[in-house]
Amino acid sequence: MANPTIIQGGMGVGVSGWRLARAVAQTGQLGVVSGTALPLVLARQLQLGDPDGDLARVLAHFPRPDLVDRIWSAYHVPGGKPTDAPFKAIPMPGLRPSEAYLDLAVLSAFAEVSLAKEGHDGRVGINLLEKIQFPTLPTLLGAMLAGVDYVLMGAGIPRTIPGVLDALARGEPAELKIDIADATDANDGLTRFDPRPYLGNPPCTLLRPQFLAIISSATLALTLARKSNGRVDGFIVEGPLAGGHNAPPRGPMVLSASGEPVYGPRDVPELPKIRDLGLPFWLAGSVAQPDKLAEARAAGAAGIQVGTAFAFCAESGLLPDLKRRVCELSRTIGALRVRTDPLASPTGFPFKVLQLLGTLSEETRVFARQRICDLGYLRQAYQRPDGTIGYRCASEPVEDYVRKGGTIEDTKGRLCLCNGLMANIGLGQLRPEGPEDALITAGDDVAHLARFLPEGADSYHAADVIRWLLGTPATA
Repeated sequence: MANPTIIQGGMGVGVSGWRLARAVAQTGQLGVVSGTALPLVLARQLQLGDPDGDLARVLAHFPRPDLVDRIWSAYHVPGGKPTDAPFKAIPMPGLRPSEAYLDLAVLSAFAEVSLAKEGHDGRVGINLLEKIQFPTLPTLLGAMLAGVDYVLMGAGIPRTIPGVLDALARGEPAELKIDIADATDANDGLTRFDPRPYLGNPPCTLLRPQFLAIISSATLALTLARKSNGRVDGFIVEGPLAGGHNAPPRGPMVLSASGEPVYGPRDVPELPKIRDLGLPFWLAGSVAQPDKLAEARAAGAAGIQVGTAFAFCAESGLLPDLKRRVCELSRTIGALRVRTDPLASPTGFPFKVLQLLGTLSEETRVFARQRICDLGYLRQAYQRPDGTIGYRCASEPVEDYVRKGGTIEDTKGRLCLCNGLMANIGLGQLRPEGPEDALITAGDDVAHLARFLPEGADSYHAADVIRWLLGTPATA
């Protein structure tokens, strides 16, 4: 099958949900679900009652009915939880995850990809972050059980993921090295995962999906192509105008007068070197225009990856009110601004934050929020002096972080991405002081969403974006 021309970006948490991925895949392009925090998304959707029965329908096809029954009993609330009740907590991810967490991770990825693939023969991928390592292995298995076609990964150097996909496709145990701060040589930092308990009886046959690495430089492309432990099938070359996490500038970090990272000529990827590798690649970062697609093809690319244009369409997981507000503001030149925040993300990567009233882009809301780390997807493993493993997050309470060996400097400006991104999709936790605030990420193209809006409309669809990019106006 020919490579897709357009890849829909994998925007977490839940913005690139199954509805969006399915809508894009139905047009013949590559729809992508976000793999970030899927166990949490599934558990909270079940607590809302699964009102349309979508989860019940696809989970009936999971090869382990007993596992489904166990998860359903633990989290499903018939009719949905009371609106004034908080969500029930789930196990936190870690180096040695509990069986309950592994079950939830496998099942949630299976459900998300199954729903995205339902009712058509198009292609669906799943996007993961290399920085979020603990759930990677069970998430990949769950996606593969559902027949995922592509795996996309960025925010790091995923050299071992191709080998992981090979092992899982053979139904064999896989392992992944976890980054552990302050680790000694005696601590190998390996997390191991056996897929066999989830394959059913007789065991399912798994296909190995294609692997696309998200990169920002030719150097990284060369490293992955030559030194990965398995087959790399292509690259997504992402520039600093893209939303979400960005690669830091090469060389020393220099900030502008507004406190944003300054990118220069060294940060422009050398496309001829990437092209010479002979693997397909796609360009990403403010490329959602027909002329940009033409330029990408002229440079040897198979096409483009687009995120922001899809993030605010009708099928995305963002709350409808947030989408309407942003779409309306896009009609006014200069009304929308995205800040590349060098501190917001606990990962240490620059992170794009849409400046929107009523969200955590407002400093007053950040200061008013009580710091807490109760989801744990961006927390870091570290080795204690006694050799045991602990966990810390630069956005947790400062005194807790320092007590665990972190520095006060590392906590400054950090935001709780986990809770903020869950709030974006209507799954934010209810605190004693009120619900969690949203934290919206977007690329610079957010200022141009009005190009997709028909006259007098306040929304548009994923298919409108596809038609626009391929040269047919969305209103045709």
